[in-house]
Amino acid sequence: MGATIRLTAAQALVRWLAALRVEGGERLFGGVWAIFGHGNVAGIGEALHAHRDVLPTYRAHNEQAMAHAAIAYAKAHMRRRMMACTTSIGPGATNMVTAAALAHVNRLPVLLLPGDIFVSRAPDPVLQQVEAFHDGGVSANDCFRPVSRYFDRIMHPEQLLTALPRALHALTDAALCGPVTLAMPQDVQTMAFDWPDAFFSPPTVRFVAPAPTDEELVEAVAVLKGARRPLIVAGGGTLYGLATDALQRFAEAHGVPVAETQGGKGSLAWDHPLQAGAIGVTGSPAANALAHDADCVLAVGTRLQDFTTGSHTLFPQARLVSLNVNAFDALKWHGTMLRADARRGLEALSVTLAGWRSDDGWRARATDLAARWRDDLVRVTGAGDVALPCDGEVLAAVQRSAPASPRDDIVVCAAGTLPGELHKLWRTARPGGYHVEYGYSCMGYEIAGGLGVKMARPDSEVVVMVGDGSYLMMNSEIATSLMLGVKLTIVVLDNRGYGCINRLQQACGGAPFNNLFEDCVQGPDGAPVIDFAAHARSLGAHAVNVRTLPELEAALHHARSARRTSVVCIETDPHRTIEAGGWWWEVAVPEVSVRPEVRAARARYEEDRRRQRP
Repeated sequence: MGATIRLTAAQALVRWLAALRVEGGERLFGGVWAIFGHGNVAGIGEALHAHRDVLPTYRAHNEQAMAHAAIAYAKAHMRRRMMACTTSIGPGATNMVTAAALAHVNRLPVLLLPGDIFVSRAPDPVLQQVEAFHDGGVSANDCFRPVSRYFDRIMHPEQLLTALPRALHALTDAALCGPVTLAMPQDVQTMAFDWPDAFFSPPTVRFVAPAPTDEELVEAVAVLKGARRPLIVAGGGTLYGLATDALQRFAEAHGVPVAETQGGKGSLAWDHPLQAGAIGVTGSPAANALAHDADCVLAVGTRLQDFTTGSHTLFPQARLVSLNVNAFDALKWHGTMLRADARRGLEALSVTLAGWRSDDGWRARATDLAARWRDDLVRVTGAGDVALPCDGEVLAAVQRSAPASPRDDIVVCAAGTLPGELHKLWRTARPGGYHVEYGYSCMGYEIAGGLGVKMARPDSEVVVMVGDGSYLMMNSEIATSLMLGVKLTIVVLDNRGYGCINRLQQACGGAPFNNLFEDCVQGPDGAPVIDFAAHARSLGAHAVNVRTLPELEAALHHARSARRTSVVCIETDPHRTIEAGGWWWEVAVPEVSVRPEVRAARARYEEDRRRQRP
């Protein structure tokens, strides 16, 4: 038997995490987010303190937010680096469940280390313990099971010898990638074991890019060769596979226009002639017109969610080739499956398709539609003479405030109207310049996500776009950004409520109800008038309220030159949006209602559903 070292389970866990390196020598884990409480402060907390010089520990103000920051960090690193998060055993742990679901949906790695109840059960029930009448082994951490790629409860220290390599595989495998939860009972954290020295010299972490099989490649090529009007739909896997150069080469060599999902935006520069723009419910007129007429869609690294497919109405006659590292996604919608890394798959397809190109007329139409849409962007985002700007007009002003070549800008957003407007209208020239969480569309991600992005990309200007609803849900990481010296520029768009859902409610025939402040139940003093700038200043940020778009641009100029986090707040119109683009999205409407507006909406809904592909 080789040499051993006696450590507690928590000490071994932290030491192993600190030892992990990627090719090039960087640590795989950029740090650990921790909010201590009973269940992790004595065990994991002591271990983190001992390694704080090599594995930094960051303190946050909300467990969900710190996990959002960790997830954003991994996304900004294209899943090549990541973070861990540790909490106490009760509400601290369950606060992270929403973030775990976000990471699960978006295929992003984060290691969650919630404290757990005593394995010994000697002091049961302990403070914050969830007691299940039907199962003595259940704890609050079982909530993580359906939203974790890998879940384990460590009942004895030596179980880490098998659990940690399995966790690492789930965190770094291209197909499995997602959140991992290791529930750590507080007594087990403090138990000692004689660990093999070799365990703390793990091999370098390598990210494998699988190549396509010959059989699947032949089938995919046969479909593409039969196409005259092909379209590429680039998803997040294009970015995570570091395949953007391969995508551009493929598009140019074969004359295939490119449309982008939310996750794939930035795969091709916004001004490339073959860049048709955003696809789907929040898509551009150019991309959606091409999608409607395409006879073949090459879906690269996309989950093909309903916003991309227009609830399965957008590609009415197209054959589908799904290039995806994950068979679960590649099998969707009856596509021809090509299981492979996006880069290696595109390169193999291009070689095998040598000499094949789309029809001349299709290429000409695609480049014309794309050019007209780019030219139209200035017109559709011009505010004109309005009392209040809409979200699209605000984001256009934010983009105008950037330097002439804003290659280092990263915009961050998540929920509400803004992601749809950003998807259509935001211009990004490089991979990673567009960071919008729209798989889970989680309100509250924005500021915490911006924090994680800035920690991953400290030399970039990170601009967080957030509505008043999301700001009120989760804003405490403004204080964390100041404590860590991580500077953000935050734009708060105040439409006094949930404007996006208010419009959806009325589109489905409903009356304005319980979304905008003016339509909510109120006490005798009415709805609050919230000064978001004053609130941000109370957390330590620079903050101003502005009323016009020129004032906004001027304030953003100052924010860019500031050394600490700045917040700029502007009132917006909750009723208007940018009308250009878009596509149908299935939202179920009641079959029976006393409201004629609902009955009319139901009739439209039934008519639209007839266009869905089986």
